[in-house]
Amino acid sequence: MSVNSPNFSINFVFLGFFTKRKLITFANIIMGFLFHIGRYFLLMKRAFSKPEKLKVYVKQFFFEVDNIGVSSLGIITIISFFMGGVITIQAAFSLTSPLIPLYAVGFTTRESMILEFSPTIISLILAGKVGGNIASEIGSMRISEQIDALEIMGVNSASFLILPKVLAGIFINPFLIAISMFLGIFGGYVMGVATGACTSYEYIFGIQAFFVPWKLTYAFLKTAVFGGIITSVAAYHGYYTQGGALEVGKSSTKAVVYSSILILVANFLITQIFFVE
Repeated sequence: MSVNSPNFSINFVFLGFFTKRKLITFANIIMGFLFHIGRYFLLMKRAFSKPEKLKVYVKQFFFEVDNIGVSSLGIITIISFFMGGVITIQAAFSLTSPLIPLYAVGFTTRESMILEFSPTIISLILAGKVGGNIASEIGSMRISEQIDALEIMGVNSASFLILPKVLAGIFINPFLIAISMFLGIFGGYVMGVATGACTSYEYIFGIQAFFVPWKLTYAFLKTAVFGGIITSVAAYHGYYTQGGALEVGKSSTKAVVYSSILILVANFLITQIFFVE
């Protein structure tokens, strides 16, 4: 095909149009991303402004601690117990080399639960349960004009609705993860001994061996960050819901998806800070 042929000119124009359209789409994605980041931080600035009546906020804070934390204990208990049991059984039947001592089973369960499974997996589950609940709650208030009514009365709706939730999430999430760690290790002990994967002495020795205290600091720090991400991202999507009941459902879905992605990104960054010299 020669350069001067009509087909070459048509293909060249089509390729240029297609590339231009892709660039425009990419630019729109970037602009939308930057728009949401800016609006998110502006909302958080409003939310963390000085509260009008501290007593009201303290009462709301403890209500959110109960709503976010205590109500999640059931699902955390079940998941953590069996998750620890599965890790123990898999570790016991994977470490088949005679050079590896059996106490490595308890050591593996402890390290897995403390470093990754309890902080990250439980936080992802809470992103679905707590995040979806917060987004739907605030989204329903938005479409029913309750937030507009608060603004008309002179109340900082962002601070009143979001600040107690974010602080409660940051406060209670490490406690939930600590319970998850204990139940996971205990579940590993029960399942390991019951199935004959390891003995009681070997497992207990393993969970005590080579313990490094700063790993708990790492785990609790990132769980506090995850708690802030779950509550703030969910509140953001709920606060800016527009439309009706269908849009409330979409906001809840977006809250779960974006908070889960941000949890994984934050997990990677915090791990890089703590483990990479």
